[in-house]
Amino acid sequence: MPLRPGTERRVLDAAEELFTTQGIAATPVDAVLERSGVSAATLYRGWSSKEALVAAALGRRHDAWLATWDEAVAAQVDDRGRLLAVFDALDAFRSTSHGSRWCAFLGAAAEYAEAPPELAEVLHRESATFRERLTASAEPLVGAPAASALAEQLLLVVSGALAMRLRGPGADTLVARSVAGALVDAALVPGASG
Repeated sequence: MPLRPGTERRVLDAAEELFTTQGIAATPVDAVLERSGVSAATLYRGWSSKEALVAAALGRRHDAWLATWDEAVAAQVDDRGRLLAVFDALDAFRSTSHGSRWCAFLGAAAEYAEAPPELAEVLHRESATFRERLTASAEPLVGAPAASALAEQLLLVVSGALAMRLRGPGADTLVARSVAGALVDAALVPGASG
């Protein structure tokens, strides 16, 4: 029998909060049980393992991130703005209930030398989504052949901005957006809508 939506939400809320603030390895399942107020039997009815729970929390987080990114893109008026909207989305997402000290996906990847299959799948999906969206947004500006290379450069800048958050508050997103803008401007195709 599947979990009730309210129960599932409570468990995922607790798991996400604890895993992103304390770390996955440092958070025992008992802490998730205590925070969510559910029994072990209920939790394991929904997820077969701690890693499956981590994957579910990250999957839900990924969906929330995409919605935030979509909103940031929709607020832009030109192709350059839509491409760089990822940085607006980073700032907007940080201020939501899902926001955290840095990237939960990078944190999860750092905690596992070799992620179990269910977790590896969600980590791969998150990276693939970044690449696909950045590539698609770059195409109108730089053309198809150069779009994937620019997307890789921008993904590196995004990842660096997220990692810099570990060093404390600062203008990490502003600096990252400036670097990304320089990369975009250097790659622009003459006549592209920017």
